[in-house]
Amino acid sequence: LKLLGKHFDIHGGGLDLVFPHHENELVQSECYTGEPFASFWMHNGLLTKEGKKISKSDPGTVILMSDLLERYSPDAIRLLFLSSHYRRPIDYGPTRLDELDRGLQTFHRAFERFEELCGEPFDQLEAPTRRADWDGGDSPALREIAEHRQRFLDAMDDDFNTGGALGELYDIAHAVNRMAAGLTPGSSPQELADYRAGMVVLRELSRILGLFLKPRPKPEVAGDALTGDLLELLIDLRARLRKEKNFALADEVRNRLTDLGVVLEDGAQGTRWRIEPKR
Repeated sequence: LKLLGKHFDIHGGGLDLVFPHHENELVQSECYTGEPFASFWMHNGLLTKEGKKISKSDPGTVILMSDLLERYSPDAIRLLFLSSHYRRPIDYGPTRLDELDRGLQTFHRAFERFEELCGEPFDQLEAPTRRADWDGGDSPALREIAEHRQRFLDAMDDDFNTGGALGELYDIAHAVNRMAAGLTPGSSPQELADYRAGMVVLRELSRILGLFLKPRPKPEVAGDALTGDLLELLIDLRARLRKEKNFALADEVRNRLTDLGVVLEDGAQGTRWRIEPKR
């Protein structure tokens, strides 16, 4: 009462607290004040490990956040919680986190390509912070993004259906990546403006979920200049092998680089590379 008053809007907690804790709290408070205690009760599903509730009373289930952050990015951990409805239980497992971490590459490719084409980092992109209608205008690609945006908002309006909203966010990332595939820094101002508008939507909605608020740390690579030159040499060699139809050896070059954490992406403007942290 001292801190929140006789009535407040939202009361949260785990599903295991509904009875008897929250029912007692409700009865005691309303009998004492004669006023409604809380407008909305939001009870979240429990986090489990191999089907067992994670609890400090069972040391075998405890997972330290510091240990997780040594292996996974904060956004991968956020995706774990966002991928299910908050009322449902979430089962922790490294396989699931590995899968989610790989899924983040869809967004990271979009951010890297945006910076190449528009010259500004995604995390510094200005985006609306208040809800408003947006139809995408005359661009077919932006109209598609506008439909995904509306479905994202509808999912969030449906009792915070973050799993459904996250699916729409992935669809928007795929859409802007398709737009970027045919662009260069010298593309027409209108094409770049449409592409940038799509990225603004991605920024707007990802912030609602608390994702991509900070730039992704770049992997530390010794001898960056030499590494880049050597990779360009291998990419040229692979291109020559493919031109000579020696696909088996070209694929071996790509696979060996993948094993080393180097990802190659073939596109209309040639082959690009990036280094991913090895697990």
